[in-house]
Amino acid sequence: MDFSRSVQRAVIQFLRAEVKHASQIYRRMKKVYREQCFARCIIFRWCQRYEAGRVNTKDLPRPGQAYVVINCATILAVDELIRQNRRIITREIVVKLSISKRTVHHIIHKKFGYGKVCAQCVPKHLSENQKTARMGVFLTQQFLH
Repeated sequence: MDFSRSVQRAVIQFLRAEVKHASQIYRRMKKVYREQCFARCIIFRWCQRYEAGRVNTKDLPRPGQAYVVINCATILAVDELIRQNRRIITREIVVKLSISKRTVHHIIHKKFGYGKVCAQCVPKHLSENQKTARMGVFLTQQFLH
C-alpha cells in the first residue's frame, strides 16, 4: 500500500469533500495507515487548507536556493569542460557554470558514470584494452621515479 504524503493528502481532501470532521478523518486514516499515518495536527492543518480552497496535494515551492534543472545544455557544458581538461576539479566547474556542487557531482557520477582514476575523470567501466594501457602508463611512471 502506498503511504506517501500526497496519497494521504488526497485521502484527506476526499474525506473533507464528504463533509467529514477532521477528527473523524484522523480516526479513519489511523485504522488504514497505522504508524505511517499523519499526526492529528497535520490532518487538521490540511483540512483547514482544503476548506480555504486549496486543491493541490503537492508541496508548494519554498524560498531558498533556486532549483536548477539539469538540462541538456548544462550536461553538454560539463562534458565539454571535462573533455578540455580531464584534471579539472568540481569546484572549477561550479565557478565556471554557476551551478551547485551537488548538481555537478550528479552529472559527473550519475549521468556520465565517471569516477576519479589517477586524478582524471574517466568512465568507471574500462574495457580490457583501456585497463592494459592504463596499467602500462602507471608502470612506466613508477619506473621513472
